[in-house]
Amino acid sequence: MKHETIRHSFEEFLKTKGLRLTRQRSRIFEKAFACHDHFTAETFLGWLTAEEVSKADRVSRATVYRTLGLLADGGVLELLDTGSGEAHYEHVLGHRHHDHLICTSCGRIEEFVDEKIEELQAEIARSHGFELTSHDLRLMGICKSCRRKAKTNVSA
Repeated sequence: MKHETIRHSFEEFLKTKGLRLTRQRSRIFEKAFACHDHFTAETFLGWLTAEEVSKADRVSRATVYRTLGLLADGGVLELLDTGSGEAHYEHVLGHRHHDHLICTSCGRIEEFVDEKIEELQAEIARSHGFELTSHDLRLMGICKSCRRKAKTNVSA
């Protein structure tokens, strides 16, 4: 999906909420659209702060949190619950559906696609009389690196 199409769609979404695309919201939209990593609101705020050149570039913490919520509600971002107590976001428009492996030790997030799992989920939904409209699969565990570190610490 093209950038301008997504931006226009977000502007239309904001209008339904009685809001407009301000300079600050536009800056947040552009940064979120350009980002292809998983991020928290605090991480995102840090990125924006690091890029500030003048007072006019400043975006408040409240505006970041509210706008990220609007971007998620508008379908530009997806909220990902990693179990850490802090919401993570990712830009999803124009990206192929994927699922996540989440390390509960270090917080690492790895994306994966598995057609067998996709087919099985659709089959399960059908067998229970559901029409599948969306889903997300999060597999929680300990990554190889954290397991290695834990093993090293036990040996020491």
